[in-house]
Amino acid sequence: MNEQIIWIILKRLRTPFLVIIVTFAISILGLVLIPGTDGNGNPYQMTFFDAFYFVTYMASTIGFGEAPYTFNYEQRMWVSFAIYFTVIGWFYGIGAIVSLIQDDALRKALSRNSFLNQVKRINQPFYIILGYNGITKSIIDRLNGKDYRIVVLEKDEEKIDELILENFYPNVPAFVGDATNQKMLKIAGIHQKNCAGIISLFGDDMVNSKIATISQLLNKKIDIIVKATSKQQVEHFKSMNLKHVKNPFDIISKRIYYGITAPHIWLLEMWMYGHVLKLKNRDKFPKGRYIIYGNGRLGTAIEEGLKKAGVEYVIQDFDTKKYIKRKNTTIFGDEEDMASLEKLQVKESVCIIAATQNDLINLTIINRAKQLNPDISTMARENSLDDLNIFQASKINKIYVVERILADATYNYIARPLADLFIMEARKKDDTWAEVIINMLHNITGKNPTYFETKIDDAHAYALTRKLSEGEQITLSNLRRSRENREELLHIVYLLLKRGEEIYLMPNGSMPLQLGDELLIVSDEENYDDFEYIVNNIYELEYVLGFSANS
Repeated sequence: MNEQIIWIILKRLRTPFLVIIVTFAISILGLVLIPGTDGNGNPYQMTFFDAFYFVTYMASTIGFGEAPYTFNYEQRMWVSFAIYFTVIGWFYGIGAIVSLIQDDALRKALSRNSFLNQVKRINQPFYIILGYNGITKSIIDRLNGKDYRIVVLEKDEEKIDELILENFYPNVPAFVGDATNQKMLKIAGIHQKNCAGIISLFGDDMVNSKIATISQLLNKKIDIIVKATSKQQVEHFKSMNLKHVKNPFDIISKRIYYGITAPHIWLLEMWMYGHVLKLKNRDKFPKGRYIIYGNGRLGTAIEEGLKKAGVEYVIQDFDTKKYIKRKNTTIFGDEEDMASLEKLQVKESVCIIAATQNDLINLTIINRAKQLNPDISTMARENSLDDLNIFQASKINKIYVVERILADATYNYIARPLADLFIMEARKKDDTWAEVIINMLHNITGKNPTYFETKIDDAHAYALTRKLSEGEQITLSNLRRSRENREELLHIVYLLLKRGEEIYLMPNGSMPLQLGDELLIVSDEENYDDFEYIVNNIYELEYVLGFSANS
């Protein structure tokens, strides 16, 4: 890349350099050939060095005076000519340099070289995010600088400017380039050993498919996280052996199904994504007839969830583009619209779901439905995170933000993999099991606990790792003892233990730990801090284990 910059500079400045050299050479040669007079009136010939020295400060307009002796009239005539002659050369050269600074090819080469150097200097594992938008910004906000770094490729230069203005810390290297271009992916560092993966969440399944194919060819060891918007595309990605396919519409479909049939399993999943661990009245999905406005990808996914749950529903075909073109408005609610709601039996229905691709239309559908049926439960699709405050102010029961769901699912996979595993395992249980788990978490850890993920290795559990390496048997129960008083228990619950490919949901306290085990722990900040202190401090760990030895 440095060679490219040098080549561009040499190509653009070759002629100006030649002009300056020629003007200098002619001026110097004239001074050398014209005889001068020294201080005693004796004739002398100026040397090439003296002539070069004089022309250098004369042409640069510094002006130290005549040297090495006062010039005679012949020399002054030549110098007068040389002044204008070299100035013309300098002006031409300066103009070329200014033009070079503004040269688009050089600017791109310098930008690319800077980007390459920034990526090479990253010594943490990093993910390459393709495209910069509301979804990827949310991922960068939460992921960058913790366990991972982020590199961004975006073909729109204005969006790169937006990213730079966000002033992320640590710095997020970003470059303007086509993500489907192999060369761009190589520049972004896909070949580097610390490249953890590629994140491609474009709305176009064909683009995501192309990127996944190229990425697999360039580096088979990295994670490839892609978005899919249909079952067919999900199956296609699975046939490519991609394990991390994110379909936000399928996630919504499953949430609606579990919300209706197993609300406590739904609550556990939502808690993993930041919801309070409490099933409020507004969280409950009503029993009865549902209306879906919009039969696009989201509407179809919701229909599948309702059908699987055995719920009565009706789905209304609604093309927002045709609607806006025909009525020249994004406000739903004229006489024809109200008649369509009544025809769909909105007064006899328990819930209406506005699932179109236009936020204002979704809001006005909900508002008109409430006018006809004030008791109706409402759900709406929110297409852009920018409009979230407007939706929240409308007091809609449930808001499905496709961007946020996709960002949350991607972040959880990377930063909270055990939470993802727990959700998948919990879905295999019944709702009674989930209700028992929730009550247990409340009783042991409080009303609104949080969860933590850790691994039994030197970085996360130094003291525990040492003890296990020495052959000592330590169980999960041993680590629940308080470091303040080992006869008391910490308020923690082990939700899940991952050992290689084996998953243990709600592992038994008598289970011996092994090096490399991964734990999903529910607690509050204070009790988890105690747990971390125990597994990392040899004296605290020995004190806790002493209880077991004495008993």
